[in-house]
Amino acid sequence: MAKQLTSKVSWVGKVDWELTHFHGDELSTFRGSSYNSYLVRDQKVALIDTVWQPYDKEFVSRLKQEIDLQQIDYIVMNHNEIDHSGALPELMREIPNVPIYCTKKGEAIIRGHYHQDWNFVNVKTGDTLSLGEGTLTFVEMTMMHWPDSMLTYFDGDGGIMFSNDAFGQHFATESLYNDRVVEADLMYEAEKYYANILNPFSAMVAKKIPQIEAMNLPLTLICPSHGVIWKDNPAQIIEKYKQWADAYQEDQITIVYDTMWQSTRKMAEAIADGIREAVPETTVVIMNINRDDKNDALTEMWRSKAVLVGSPTINNGHSFAIAGLLEMASGLKFKNKKAAAFGSYGWGGGAVKQISAKLEEAGFALVNEGLQKLWVPDEPTLAECVEYGRQFAQEIAK
Repeated sequence: MAKQLTSKVSWVGKVDWELTHFHGDELSTFRGSSYNSYLVRDQKVALIDTVWQPYDKEFVSRLKQEIDLQQIDYIVMNHNEIDHSGALPELMREIPNVPIYCTKKGEAIIRGHYHQDWNFVNVKTGDTLSLGEGTLTFVEMTMMHWPDSMLTYFDGDGGIMFSNDAFGQHFATESLYNDRVVEADLMYEAEKYYANILNPFSAMVAKKIPQIEAMNLPLTLICPSHGVIWKDNPAQIIEKYKQWADAYQEDQITIVYDTMWQSTRKMAEAIADGIREAVPETTVVIMNINRDDKNDALTEMWRSKAVLVGSPTINNGHSFAIAGLLEMASGLKFKNKKAAAFGSYGWGGGAVKQISAKLEEAGFALVNEGLQKLWVPDEPTLAECVEYGRQFAQEIAK
């Protein structure tokens, strides 16, 4: 059902408690998500965004319970990926002539998805739409995270920013607001969202946020298209984005590995021991990429100042799981991070050299040529791994 946010704005979206993966199988969403749509009722009425296509009929049915659809004067589409625009065809069957306000690229994407000649009105940064007492102002957010992305600011009710994917999280809650959920869980999902979706566009984030701040907009709520609404100190998520966009790292080293017969695992744990001995104040995270979630691993890599990636040699190369992780890391364009490779092998090596090359291609600065050990590590070999960890940590600390 709809939920009233302010005197003029209500939430008319969909909470998806069952969602576990998004973008196909590319992104894990273990806390579910929401598809946030907003109804702004002034002298004129604007609907901002819709919901994902599987919920289109449910969305329109619920919207009819909230308002006579004929009373909707404008539809604003901040971004037109199918999780935002998916209910448009079902809605437009009911109100086919209502104008759709979007960027020029947004129109092209909607046409490409749905092949309909609807009543499009293209907008750009600084354009406005009066609703009567209040006004909508449009701000292009190109490549945050699609070419068509924009935010819409409503100057009524103390100032509300409808930010679409920016400042969102895949986080299901019926409570809606950030001060009504467990803060640690929320911030982890916000970080995971940034690391796995927005990090490749950090340069655009770093450029756009000062432009938004320079507008000096009063701000009561930040209403993204996924997850919670920022009500308690809403600007805090803007400050976080400024930090995250600046080649973000914490005092952390993450070790991600795959293993066949536990040899590479033993190496990983010994290397971690060496790091902890050398820099006990540094957080060390160890993850088995075949046991732990790949997006959680990428989030930990994004947090880290350095990473170590390990794999046994398989068919003269590295494992399938490590290959996938490195491909994803390359696309996420992590900055200002150091790395090295390690692994065990039998009659022929190859994994460490290949991993090192792929880490370098992905933008990591290699600390050394890596560490590879023959067969199952014995106590002297494990001692070498501990020493390797010490030296790696000391090199990172320089």
